[in-house]
Amino acid sequence: MRAPKDVLRARRWIIDDIVHDFDVEDVWVLPMEGGPDDFEAVIDLVRSIDFPGSAPLPVRLLWDIRDLLGRIFGLGRISASADDAGDWPPVPGTEERSLLGRVPEELRNTATSPLVADKPFRPLYLTDTEFADEISNRTMYGVKHLAWAHQGGGRYRAYMTVYVKPRGAAGKAYMAFIKPFRYAIIYPALLRHLDRFWTERRVAH
Repeated sequence: MRAPKDVLRARRWIIDDIVHDFDVEDVWVLPMEGGPDDFEAVIDLVRSIDFPGSAPLPVRLLWDIRDLLGRIFGLGRISASADDAGDWPPVPGTEERSLLGRVPEELRNTATSPLVADKPFRPLYLTDTEFADEISNRTMYGVKHLAWAHQGGGRYRAYMTVYVKPRGAAGKAYMAFIKPFRYAIIYPALLRHLDRFWTERRVAH
């Protein structure tokens, strides 16, 4: 389910300094809870899940339509891997081609994994309680941040925050246009996927 945009403000996160000039698009409470050592399993699940490939037909159709529009209007494909995307457009308002330069030096190269080789995101960093990756296309520059937030009593819960910088008026219009589809179809399907696979993992262990 969606959460208030300030739900994680009770503590300071590394991502705060990296995306200080980005807008918070969404914060989602993910259906994954566990102990302090379970965040690695959360990351492995998010990285390995076949989404939208195994999602319901409406989700796959929306994904295919977005890629078709990307080819027609030069918006870039959302399903293309980061390695195949070539030189990314810079972060709007800067000359930066990646946010990796903003990541503390000791955290760079902490999030590399073969599981993300065919994904449209590029990893930024990984800690015991945070994971972030970035994506860029012709409409926006985005960052996906996963937080393993302490709920008290030694229990943790996963949250996903999406940060964006639209590319001009066209980017803002596009983000506004797709928002109802994301809220009504894309994110509910993703959360159901995560819930099912996390439950299966819990039963198996």
